[in-house]
Amino acid sequence: MSNIISSNRPGGGIKWQWPSVHPEGRKFLLIAGIVTLCFWLLGWEILGWLMLGVTIWVASFFRDPVRVTPVGTDLIVAPADGLITQIAEVPPPPEIAGADGLGAAPMLRVSIFMSVFDVHINRTPIAGVLRKLVYIPGKFVNADLDKASEENERQHFVVERPDGVRIGFTQIAGLVARRIMPFVTMGNELTTGQRVGLIRFGSRVDVFLPAGTTPQVLLGQRTLAGETVIARIGIAATIEGIGQ
Repeated sequence: MSNIISSNRPGGGIKWQWPSVHPEGRKFLLIAGIVTLCFWLLGWEILGWLMLGVTIWVASFFRDPVRVTPVGTDLIVAPADGLITQIAEVPPPPEIAGADGLGAAPMLRVSIFMSVFDVHINRTPIAGVLRKLVYIPGKFVNADLDKASEENERQHFVVERPDGVRIGFTQIAGLVARRIMPFVTMGNELTTGQRVGLIRFGSRVDVFLPAGTTPQVLLGQRTLAGETVIARIGIAATIEGIGQ
């Protein structure tokens, strides 16, 4: 059940909790834990310590923390944890271009790079109906490279709001990523910040902003999926920042 949280609500508080491990990662965590235990039982302490580190990393990689999503009809939130590495005007991907997708006009693309230390559960930037879900097999070049958006394994989403505004975003596999997993299907009604998929082991997510909208984030800024506001629909004001 979702909880409504308001900045105007007095009193109360919240305690930090260990993030849960997503069900998709529990089998990997179990395997790593069993191998670690076997090494210790065999007296292979060095390998045991190494595998203990791997086990902790697997638990961290598949962590699924609770996120507090801001509410607003014009908000576009980040679909991924990570680093803003590119902001560029590009044509929409051909798989989701056209009248039934994002159209043909160039759009601003915001790219978020996820390292192997980031949360890899991805979330929808807006609420609406999932109109397109297109999986494309491909290569596994560095997801931070621009050509990754055209050559790598990827999965495209198009979400349409009730007013007809559409947002596209793309999961892109990276060097060591070997599977992109959707949690939703076409036609699903999505809420802003809802979990929609997972990419294993390092990757990138691109967000395509609608016309008249500019990013409210900067290159080098870090985002949290489902929490960070990356743009406001129809707001074209630019922002500046200082690296420090």
